[in-house]
Amino acid sequence: MRTAPLRTDDVREVSRVGQIRDEMEPRIAQLMDLKLARRETGPYRVANSQELEVRLAAMLPAIGQDNARLTSFGRMPGGASKEQFFFAVDRGGGEEERLVLRVDPLEAIVETCRYREAEVLNALRGIVPLAQVRFVDGDGSKLGAPSMATTFVNGVTKPPSDGNLTISGVGTSFNAAWRERLLPQFLGNLTAIHKFDWRKADLPHFSAPLDFPGQAALWQVNWWTRVWREDAVAPYPMLTLAEQWLRRNLPECREPVLVHGDFRTGNFMFDAETGEMTAVLDWELAHIGDFHEDLAWILQRLFATPAETGELMACGLITREGLIKAYESATGSTVNRRTLAFYEILCAFKCAAMNLGTGSGIAARGNNHQDVLLSWMAPVGHVFCNEIARLISEEMAS
Repeated sequence: MRTAPLRTDDVREVSRVGQIRDEMEPRIAQLMDLKLARRETGPYRVANSQELEVRLAAMLPAIGQDNARLTSFGRMPGGASKEQFFFAVDRGGGEEERLVLRVDPLEAIVETCRYREAEVLNALRGIVPLAQVRFVDGDGSKLGAPSMATTFVNGVTKPPSDGNLTISGVGTSFNAAWRERLLPQFLGNLTAIHKFDWRKADLPHFSAPLDFPGQAALWQVNWWTRVWREDAVAPYPMLTLAEQWLRRNLPECREPVLVHGDFRTGNFMFDAETGEMTAVLDWELAHIGDFHEDLAWILQRLFATPAETGELMACGLITREGLIKAYESATGSTVNRRTLAFYEILCAFKCAAMNLGTGSGIAARGNNHQDVLLSWMAPVGHVFCNEIARLISEEMAS
């Protein structure tokens, strides 16, 4: 996976490091342990709106909102991983602010941390368009479950003319005019995130993979293979093969960046008339790692749609080669094609594990408010298994 030929000692070392399964970012390991401890306490009881509204009103003075009062509160649709609510706060004098509250269920398709999400949103304020954090109940001591409230952002996630009723970001297409509006902002936000100096930011719940060059990749492999081992409802030999391949082919990363982790169509909002992006969404999977990982996620075929010419467009916006060249031009970094292939396989593994394992298991246990949706999404995992087979075959042939 390096640009220089591997020596015999290098091969042995990569193989040895790849077999270390407990080497993981500490906070992620803690979240995984907490998930297992909660799992047996189900089934999940959907948050009671009236009870939550009372708790939220009582919480306002504790977060410096002494004169504030709730003027509205209600449940929002959607949210495959979190329960979502809207509310408004009147601070007096007619000043009202609309906010969004996201509450963790007992188990989610991705186990994440509200502290981490709030920290990265605060760190990137003014660098990319974001919702602003208003309060965090990271341990659930105030609202009954880990929660976070942010400002309400106006915008849409797909062109108004697109009437497709699909999972956000899947099957979304853009015509040439929309691509011209959105692509520069899409690339600009991605590169701004990767250029951000995380070393100077206040990110106490994050750790950086700086101990050895393969640590960034190993942390991700260990994270998602642990997810699969603990959440699988049935064995899939393709995922066993993928894990073995990933462990044998850990790439080096000597200059880790802040990785969004879910940067794609459906996870940014824009004004329906001007096309100006109003927010980059869903920072739950943000971590410090290899920039190739975000590029690989953008290139996942589930998020691709054809242009008018039939050419496949990553996230409906740009060709594969166009993305690579544009990223290199904007950042000065060189995209290593083999490292990119590694992360494409890892991203497909992640999606297969989420859908065939985590989502299916959660639905069966009744530990999430979206059990029907998670059951419906499970077959998508087979698409990713097919992608894993294709990508590994291509790498073995190259």
